[in-house]
Amino acid sequence: MAAEDNSQEKTEQPTPKRLEKAREEGQVPRSRELTTTAVLLAGTVGLYIFGEFIAARLLAILRYNFAFDRAGAFDTSVMISHLAKSFADGLIALIPLFVLLLIAALAGPVALGGWLWSTNALAPKFSRINPIEGLKRMFSAKALVELAKALAKVGVVLVLAVWLLASMRQDMLDLANQAVHAGIVHSVQMSAWAAIALSAVTVLIAVVDVPFQMWDHTRKLKMSRQDIKDETKDTEGKPEVKSRIRQLQREMSNQRMMAAVPEADVVITNPTHFSVALKYDPDTMETPVVLAKGVEHNAMKIREIARAHRIDLVAAPLLARAVYYTTEVEEEIPGALYMAVAQVLAYVFQLRNYRRGQGQKPVYPRNIVVPPDMRFD
Repeated sequence: MAAEDNSQEKTEQPTPKRLEKAREEGQVPRSRELTTTAVLLAGTVGLYIFGEFIAARLLAILRYNFAFDRAGAFDTSVMISHLAKSFADGLIALIPLFVLLLIAALAGPVALGGWLWSTNALAPKFSRINPIEGLKRMFSAKALVELAKALAKVGVVLVLAVWLLASMRQDMLDLANQAVHAGIVHSVQMSAWAAIALSAVTVLIAVVDVPFQMWDHTRKLKMSRQDIKDETKDTEGKPEVKSRIRQLQREMSNQRMMAAVPEADVVITNPTHFSVALKYDPDTMETPVVLAKGVEHNAMKIREIARAHRIDLVAAPLLARAVYYTTEVEEEIPGALYMAVAQVLAYVFQLRNYRRGQGQKPVYPRNIVVPPDMRFD
């Protein structure tokens, strides 16, 4: 019973499939603080880069709106014209800053969790309109954590605002005694410093919030051992996965087989379509063993490896096909082929002795007898 309970505890890290499924459902780690920080930093940089441009445009708008006569003040068309031009000029002045803020607002979520467009996340769910579920979400641990974070942020921002007002009090009072142009420039500068201070605070908050969101996302997706077993069983049961597994197994088996060719004593060939690599050690083996076999491309590969390692090749078409069709890799040859294989091995061993200067050169075996029931034409 204890083992069953342990298997149901969600203690295992989520698998790639679980993460992918969660992503398809719109579940990815997100940090509002990261987005807020990105927007504030972008705004600060924007004020630094475009501050003079914005100030100059705002000053031009003010000058334009104060440049009308008494009659124009009572002319509706003149006022509408002034308003439209002022709005257009103000929009032009702020467009660079707005574009920068938009890029930051999009980059923040992408930086954590990546770009995601999921229709599943937009699909209607009963739990979203169920009042009971809504109350549960309101008083859940996550909601309390978010509330605590919000209160902490408000507190920090209030403290920062009080500090900024106190430190800039004299600067704000001096605005009343400054020329319009200087006052606007000074206001933009103060706004930039306030944005820098606020950005610094939000950076600290984001540094804490981002790792927390990543940890919380992983925690919610954790799986039990039984979940992993069920997922593995479901995945491996798919035909395409089974086919891929079999393909990998064949490739690995083929690699092991080719790696064994250099240990062979002889390779019997068809001579082009079939190749069979045999090994026989009289001191440790009772019967020759097939180390590798193949047809067409694999047969050619076996011959290439054999030549590279100076292993003798013997062309015996009937015997090559007989061994290929009757014996698997790492198996002993059948008794019916003992005599035929013995002829080949005797020739190879005698040839080795001849190369060492021992004995006469053996006669190449051309009439190797293969039993009729072992012939595969």
